[in-house]
Amino acid sequence: MYAEDEARLLAEVATGESLERLVRRRVGGEPLEHLLGWVQFGGLRLAVGPGVFVPRSRTQVLVDVALEHVSGADAPLVVEVCCGVAPVGSAVLAARPDAVVHAADLDARALVHARTNLGPAAGVWCGDLLRPLPAGLRGRVDVLVANAPYVPTHAIALMPPEARDHEPHHTLDGGSDGADLHRRIAGEAASWLAPDGLVAVETGREQADTTVEALTRAGLETSVRFDDEVDGTAVLARRPR
Repeated sequence: MYAEDEARLLAEVATGESLERLVRRRVGGEPLEHLLGWVQFGGLRLAVGPGVFVPRSRTQVLVDVALEHVSGADAPLVVEVCCGVAPVGSAVLAARPDAVVHAADLDARALVHARTNLGPAAGVWCGDLLRPLPAGLRGRVDVLVANAPYVPTHAIALMPPEARDHEPHHTLDGGSDGADLHRRIAGEAASWLAPDGLVAVETGREQADTTVEALTRAGLETSVRFDDEVDGTAVLARRPR
């Protein structure tokens, strides 16, 4: 996006001295989305704010996979963990208002925005991975999606300053090889899935093989989806019927 486009967007949310302060903050490296209070994702304007992870367009691959999997289901149950501001759950609900959506994250600040984006009908839970979800969901989930952190710890220092300096490191840091959270999800996910239920985990291309291995060990049937249009990669793992 060009500087004049960013200036036009900032002028939509502030004027005068307030606008000047926003421009200075943007020049200082703060993410545009934090300053605007929203991010464009899949045709939606989702609420975000300072100190939270900003959804990337590549996560659209999880939306597409989820909607494909539940295309023939009535009132499908979709769960988003490591949800942040819940972009996938929000996009699923926009396309499938009949879906039952739950979202979980350990960051209470991000969940304030997730509740705004999802609306009152969705369940929003604070805690680590799947642990805060209601026990009654176990064995019933049609699709479990996760954009868990997958940047190797040593690579965070190489990220653009907007992410490195202004997004919480726990939303970026995937451990030494970038797949620590993926292995934990693999160890917990199967018991939550309905028969033929699907886990979809966003990864980097470098982490895809490791994530496939972890989910295969959990007894799930795995594949990898590459979406060159949004530069997205997801590992898919299906519970056998």
